[in-house]
Amino acid sequence: MPHVERGMAVGLFGGSFNPPHEGHLLVAEIALRRLGLDQLWWMVTPGNPLKSRTELAPLADRIALSEKLAQDPRIKVTAFEQALGSPYTAHTLAHVRRRRPGIRFIWIMGADSLRTFHRWQKWRSIVQTFPIAIIDRPGSTLSFLSSRLTRTFDYARVDEDDAGVLWRRPAPAWTFIHGPRSALSSTSLRLAGT
Repeated sequence: MPHVERGMAVGLFGGSFNPPHEGHLLVAEIALRRLGLDQLWWMVTPGNPLKSRTELAPLADRIALSEKLAQDPRIKVTAFEQALGSPYTAHTLAHVRRRRPGIRFIWIMGADSLRTFHRWQKWRSIVQTFPIAIIDRPGSTLSFLSSRLTRTFDYARVDEDDAGVLWRRPAPAWTFIHGPRSALSSTSLRLAGT
């Protein structure tokens, strides 16, 4: 895991990044700015259990491309999840909480993940581990109104205007952040062969 100092606010932004692209970078930049983060851990995962691995580029390639794209020194590209032996976010977040108890973490995800979030292993546990910032993505702006996560935890919603202090809130707490959106997606880039 990257080096951090006690009391820092750190965003956890995980994904396959297969390949990483400007849309991912936009989400990271919005999160850094709107959430008042000291760091953002760009966590390149070994693979998503809900997605096919047949088109998954080697982890080393995805790390190298992510490092090339993410030039902000506050963004720390990491793949520590590979050493954990589990592809599940709930396991990763529990590990992070145990290993870095003095850090204020926020889980960051694109709004496009809301459609399937309730299928993630121990999804309720994820919501109850760290506050969550959901960053708007094209075609997903209204998804927070109907997603299982947001309906189940509607009482824990934090107004977008208070996103800068989300890291101070105990979980469960979540916010939806509107802003610039990129239509790029890893799937479309793979299909285009770039």
